[in-house]
Amino acid sequence: MKSTFIDVVLFLYCDFFQKPYLYSVHLSIPLSLCSELPSSVLFGSIFHKAALQVFTYEYLGNRLKARSKRMGLSGFVMKIPKEGAHLAKEKEKVVKSSEEVLRVLKSTSDPNSVFSYFMAVAGLPYVVHTTETCNYMLEVLVTHKRVEDMAAVFNFMQKKIVYRNLNTYLSIFKGLYIRGGIRQAPTALEKMRKAGFVLNAYSYNGLIYLLVQSKFCREALEVYNRMVMEGMKPSLKTYAALMGAFGKRRDTQTVMDLLGEIEHLGLRPDIYIFNICITVLGRTGRIDEAYDLLKKMEEEGCKPDVVTHTVFIDALCKAGKLDNAKALFVKMKASNSLKPNRVTYIKFLDRLSDCGDLGTLKEIWDEMKADGYTPDVVTFNILISALCKAGNVDKAFDTLGVMNVNGVSPNLYTYNILIGGLLRASRLDEALKLFSYMESLGVKPNTITYNLLISGLVKSNSVDKAIDFYYDHVPYNFAPSLYIYGLLIDGLFKLGRHDEVMLFFEEMAINGCKPNCEIFSILINGFRKTGGVETACKLFKRMVEEGIRPDLKSYSILLNSLCFLDKIDDALYHFEELKQNKISPDSHCYNLLINALGRSQRVEEALSLYTEMQSRGLFPDLYTYNKLILNLGIAGMVQQAVSMYEELKLKDLEPDISTYNALIQTYSRSGNPDLAFAVYKKMMVVGCDPNEETFAQLPNFPLRFYFNSHVDLRFAGLMVKGMTK
Repeated sequence: MKSTFIDVVLFLYCDFFQKPYLYSVHLSIPLSLCSELPSSVLFGSIFHKAALQVFTYEYLGNRLKARSKRMGLSGFVMKIPKEGAHLAKEKEKVVKSSEEVLRVLKSTSDPNSVFSYFMAVAGLPYVVHTTETCNYMLEVLVTHKRVEDMAAVFNFMQKKIVYRNLNTYLSIFKGLYIRGGIRQAPTALEKMRKAGFVLNAYSYNGLIYLLVQSKFCREALEVYNRMVMEGMKPSLKTYAALMGAFGKRRDTQTVMDLLGEIEHLGLRPDIYIFNICITVLGRTGRIDEAYDLLKKMEEEGCKPDVVTHTVFIDALCKAGKLDNAKALFVKMKASNSLKPNRVTYIKFLDRLSDCGDLGTLKEIWDEMKADGYTPDVVTFNILISALCKAGNVDKAFDTLGVMNVNGVSPNLYTYNILIGGLLRASRLDEALKLFSYMESLGVKPNTITYNLLISGLVKSNSVDKAIDFYYDHVPYNFAPSLYIYGLLIDGLFKLGRHDEVMLFFEEMAINGCKPNCEIFSILINGFRKTGGVETACKLFKRMVEEGIRPDLKSYSILLNSLCFLDKIDDALYHFEELKQNKISPDSHCYNLLINALGRSQRVEEALSLYTEMQSRGLFPDLYTYNKLILNLGIAGMVQQAVSMYEELKLKDLEPDISTYNALIQTYSRSGNPDLAFAVYKKMMVVGCDPNEETFAQLPNFPLRFYFNSHVDLRFAGLMVKGMTK
């Protein structure tokens, strides 16, 4: 009886809160049951106008009477004075809002009172909890480590379909001591289940969508897989979100796998999903598969729309199949239901600009106008860009005049295109004048504008002007990007101004621009090339200490520097580190180490790396073979050197002067002068001209040199020079 009574009292508590005018004078509650009621009911702030009296009463009040039998029990009565009832009545409309509910929740610090009120309101048909009120309740419960009650709130949100946003899950993760944010969702699900948080299909769909929005695509896929394993069907919206996200990453396989799973679960893909698949297939050049998908759409009664055809035209252009794209466009024009819209025209014009098909672009431009689509700044920019790419910068400027006549004002993007076109045409002074003119019109440059101009100045060897331009604009107009710093640092290296390089590098931090791996790579490579190899190695160490993960390029530069210093063991250590960091070494890395090991007479280790690189699917190039032949010959391993020479020919590699010189040296060192001269004759026959090194390697050259029609006066001069030494 007690639990029923408590439920009734809680109902009356909230009912009074909403409709005080229905209660005549008294609300009686048996004293023996007072201890069962939440403190928020007994002493809640919303009854601060009520007077509390203890007395003997035979019934529970006119509202309770309809819901309970007579109880001759001692209790207390809340006597509502007229002014209190009036106040409550005045608040009636406000209390119905979620904002008022949230205000009441925040009015007390007692978690029991807050939770009791929250659950009481949750049972009312005319007050709706929102995401904000539920999230606030979760935060209160997190603070007091009441995980079970948190699960009750979450399950209520699922039952009432209250939107669960990012903060909802972050509060739950916090309560379950799960660190790492929403990205930890896949590992958090099991812990949530054990704690009483049982996700339904809506929650799974929402969580996947949140992960996709946060760009945690792999984690979203893991949650999706768990959802399917638990026998729930993701919505088409969820599939579209996943496929769209992986499509942007150009992960065609995952997108097509998801399409297969949609069909396996008995769902029918909609046109939006088909369009995503066609887009992804088109981007990767899988046009035949895209055509098959188009046929499948029609077979399944999913009629392709204008968007589908626009996507297909875009894909065909990217694949270089312009004729097919034109044919499809003509088909659209001939159709009554698939007429090209403005987006179709913009996409097609943009792709034609990228392909450099200026003739077709002008045709489509005229058709666009004939169809009633007036050119705007976007379409004019596409035309100007196409003209600049084709080297017709003057015609691009003429188009600028046409824009003005048509009342279309050029925007920042227009000026950036023209500046870029002038710079590609080596018209730097005109680009700078256009920049000044643009500013005079009140068009504010952006980072792209500055990147273009500083890049143009550096490439024209006007590094000082680039630095002046940088200092003229950095303090006032823009925050320099890493790209700009990279350009300036590289330009200073080319001029040999190392001290200024480090000043710029340190200045980056002052301007709040943290150097990345690319900047460090420019620095390391610059010092390596200019003789500061020790400095290059120190910079690599500093990069790692600052928490920047080296990439393949930075590792390659480091290996080159260490090999130059003959610190081969250090180079091998970092080579292993590279592989442990799941970075796949390329042929350049292997060549550096193979050469360094061979030069140090560690030929067996060099051969081991030669075998390893092939096991990784890398093909030795001519440089690899040349260094192996040379170092094997120096080590006296003549047969192995000759085998390498034969192998490179089998792989259709053409021996060059370095190959022949290495082989001549191998035979000369081993006391086989006849074979050395045979190689010399061979190279002459195939038209490979010898150099000084060739003659230096030939044994007893002045006595054994054979003149023939292949030797020109240049080499005769070299011979004389050799005899006089």
